Amino acid sequence: MKIAVICANGKAGKLIVKEAVERGLDVTAVVRGENHTVATQVIKKDLFDLTVSDLEGFDVIIDAFGAWTPETLPQHSTSLKHLCDLMSDKDARLLIVGGAGSLYINAEHTTQVMDGPDFPDIFKPLASHMGKALEELRIRNDVKWTYVSPAGDFQAEGARTGNYILGGEELTLNSKGQSVISYADYAIAMIDEAVKGKYIQQRISVVAE
Repeated sequence: MKIAVICANGKAGKLIVKEAVERGLDVTAVVRGENHTVATQVIKKDLFDLTVSDLEGFDVIIDAFGAWTPETLPQHSTSLKHLCDLMSDKDARLLIVGGAGSLYINAEHTTQVMDGPDFPDIFKPLASHMGKALEELRIRNDVKWTYVSPAGDFQAEGARTGNYILGGEELTLNSKGQSVISYADYAIAMIDEAVKGKYIQQRISVVAE
C-alpha cells in the first residue's frame, strides 16, 4: 500500500507518517520545506500547488492540513476542495484529519459540540470553518473520502497507548466519562482506516479507552 501524507511536518502529520512507516507501509511525506518526518520519500510542494500527477500511484492520501489564523481559516475549505478536485473519480481514498467541534451531542444531530455553552470562544472560528469544510465534503460523491474527528481533548504530547474507541457522528465518551485522545493514538486509528478502508464517504471519530 502506498500512502501520501500531506502537511506531514505538522504535529499530527509527523506521527501519522511514523505510524505508517513502522507498519512497513510505503509512505511519502508531502511538505513545503525540509522534511522533518521519518519518511524517506518526499514530495516538496505546497498543498495548493499539487497536481493530479503528483498524487498518481497512491492508494491513500492523508490530509493533515491545519490553519489557525483568522486570515487562513477559510483554507480549510479551499484546500479540501483542491484535493477533492484532484482526486475526483479516482480509486485512491482521501482521509482527512478533522475536528471535534462539529461532532453532534444529541441523537437528532441538531446540536454540535461547538454550539454548547462551555465551548471556548477562542476555538469557535476554527470549529466553524472546519465544520463548513466537512459539510462541503459531504456532497462530494465523486471522492472516496473519510473524515476522522478526534476527541474533544486532542493532546499533542499524550502517550501512545495503542488503544482507542471508534465512534461515529456523535461525541463519544470513554469509561471515565472523558473525550480525550493523544495524537499518537489518533495516528493509529488513522492508519487503521487507511489500511482497512471501512468507512468510505463517512465521518468517524476516535477517543482513548
